[in-house]
Amino acid sequence: MKPGFLDKLIGRLDRLDPDHLQAHILHLAREKGLLETIFHALQEGLVLLDGSGRILYANRAAGRLLGFDIEAAEGAPIGRFLRGVDWNLVLRLDEGEWSRLVSREIEVNYPEHRFLAFYVVPLALQQPKERGAVVILRDITRDRERRDANVESERLRAITLLAAGVAHEIGNPLNSLSIHLQLLRRELAAAGGAPAANELVEVCEREVRRLDRIVAQFLSAVRPVPPNLESVRIEEVVADAAGFLRHEASDRGVRVEVAAASDLPTVRVDRHQIRQAFFNIIKHAVEAMPGGGVLRIGFAETDRFVVVSFTDSGEGIRAEDLSRIFDPYYTTKTKGSGLGLMIVQRIVRDHGGEIEIHSEAGHGTAVLVSLPREDRLVRLLPAGPAVETAAATP
Repeated sequence: MKPGFLDKLIGRLDRLDPDHLQAHILHLAREKGLLETIFHALQEGLVLLDGSGRILYANRAAGRLLGFDIEAAEGAPIGRFLRGVDWNLVLRLDEGEWSRLVSREIEVNYPEHRFLAFYVVPLALQQPKERGAVVILRDITRDRERRDANVESERLRAITLLAAGVAHEIGNPLNSLSIHLQLLRRELAAAGGAPAANELVEVCEREVRRLDRIVAQFLSAVRPVPPNLESVRIEEVVADAAGFLRHEASDRGVRVEVAAASDLPTVRVDRHQIRQAFFNIIKHAVEAMPGGGVLRIGFAETDRFVVVSFTDSGEGIRAEDLSRIFDPYYTTKTKGSGLGLMIVQRIVRDHGGEIEIHSEAGHGTAVLVSLPREDRLVRLLPAGPAVETAAATP
C-alpha cells in the first residue's frame, strides 16, 4: 500500500460516488489480504501491540512459538506470554528497560521446549505520536544446539590433546615401575625377604595397577573406538554386566532385581561397549547406596527404541549436581575420576541412542538408556548391477 493512500482516501470520501468508493474498498481488501498472506508466511513471529501492551495482531509463527491461538489472543496483554519484561516501561521508551532488550533470549517450555530471541520496535520511531510496538520473535534452538555442540567438540579436542601427553608422561613410567617391582619381588624371594617387605611391594603394585586403570579409563573416554555392530538381545548384555558386579553389590547390601524380558526387539550395537556403559551405570548405582538398598533394572520398548531403566533407592543427586553429571572430571565422590558417566553418554550417542537421568536428593535416581530398535533402523542399500544395467538400457 503506497504511503498516504489511506489518508488521501479518507480526505476524498465526501466527493466519492458509491461505485468509486466500492472500488477503493476492494483495493484495500486486496492489499490487506496480500499483507496478511506475507505476514503469515514468515518464519519469524510478529506481534503488534497497542499503547497499553495488548495484542492487536499476531501472525501464525508467533502463535506457534509462544503457544497461543492468534484469534483468541487478540486483546490479551503481551506479558501473559512474554514474562520478565516491564512492558509499561518499554512502551514509554524507558532507556533502562530498552537497554535490557538489545539482545534478549528466553527459554519457553510450551508448546514445546525451545529458545527464542526477540526484540521490540516502537511504533514511535515511524510515527512520533503513535504508541505501541512490534515484537519480533526468532527460534534460535538449533543455533544454540549448534553452538553447544561446537563448544563440546572443542572441549573434547582439548582433552584429547591432553590425553596424548598423559599417555606418554604417565604410561611409560608406570610400565617401568611395574617391571621393577616384579624384579624387586624376585630379589626379595631369593633373599628370603621379610613378610613386611613383601607387603609393601604388594601395596606398591596395587597402586600402580590402580593408576594404570585410571589412565586407561581416561584414554577410552577421549579416544573412542568405532562400534563393532552386531545384532544383540539387550537383556543378555544387562545380565552380563550385572553379573560382574554381583559380589560387590552383595557386599554393600544392595539387592539387584532384573525384570523378566520377553519378546523385546533386538538392537544392533557393539556388545562390549554397551556392556561397559551398563557396567558403569550399575556401579554408580551400587556406590550411591552405601547403606544398602535396591537396584531395579527394567525393560520397555517404544516405536523407535528399546529402553533399559536403572532405578536405585540411593541418596539421589542434588539439582545443582544434576546439570553437570556428564561433565568430564566432575564428581562428588572422594575417589571418583568423573569420567564414568561421560563414557556412558558417549557410547550411547555413538549408537544413535539417548540417555536420561531423573533424580531428587534423598529419593534415589533413575537412569533411562534408549537404544534404536534393529527393526526400525534405516539402511542404505548399495546400487546393484541390475540397477546399472537398467539405467543403461535404452
